[in-house]
Amino acid sequence: MTAKTILVLGGTGKTGRRVAAQLTERGHTARVASRGAPTRFDWNDDTTWPAALRGADGVYVVPDDAGPLSHFESFISLATREGVRRLVLLSAREGIETSNPAVISREDTVRGSGVEWTLLRPVWFAQNFSEEPFLAEGVREGEVRYGTEDGRHPFIDAEDIAAVAVAALTEDGHAGRVYTMSGPRALSIPEALDTIAAATGRTIRRVPLPLDEYERHLTDRYYPAGAARAVTGLSELVRRHADDHLSDGVREALGREPRDFADYVATTADAGGWG
Repeated sequence: MTAKTILVLGGTGKTGRRVAAQLTERGHTARVASRGAPTRFDWNDDTTWPAALRGADGVYVVPDDAGPLSHFESFISLATREGVRRLVLLSAREGIETSNPAVISREDTVRGSGVEWTLLRPVWFAQNFSEEPFLAEGVREGEVRYGTEDGRHPFIDAEDIAAVAVAALTEDGHAGRVYTMSGPRALSIPEALDTIAAATGRTIRRVPLPLDEYERHLTDRYYPAGAARAVTGLSELVRRHADDHLSDGVREALGREPRDFADYVATTADAGGWG
């Protein structure tokens, strides 16, 4: 195996830090980059880009959802000029299925980069229940407010996303592939909370909200208006049972089934993820 140097954008985030850890375990160099990482990277400051890219064989690209497409296009262009040979983009299944123009444009930019590329289209992360405040805080406090009613969603473990990303960045056979990924079964938020409660001994009250009230809750407590609207839109998709189908990308990329939500819960509970 030839060791590679991989620039990991969002390297301290939910998927990025797992990509970095798995790269390191395999003997590669993970260049962890973010606004607060040793390798500073800011989508809104292109002076931080060249040093982050220099000498990198590949890039795990986590886009700035709120940033302009022009920044993304300029970065991909610079990456190819700096000699990057492989790009793996974290996209989103829902973004494609709802024809989100920003998601589609970013994918098109990577496809047209002229280097080897792989697109990852996961669904919502299981880790949202332990690492994303809009769900995790409620689990810890004993009351979760949500807007999905009884709709189900096949939450994917971020460790699986990272494993597919690492394979695409370091192995042959993944260039030009699109991996749409989900967990192995769909769960409603109450069913997911039942699993967490059973593993932790917690009592977790469920509070379903109308979508307009849910958006106000998100805006008041967690997110700026645009992000709150996006989470509410995804909740509406789940609510009308339009986002409960499974996707086979983990098996296609790795030759195994994705981790079950119960496995994520057991691992997180054992590690004290909910205190």
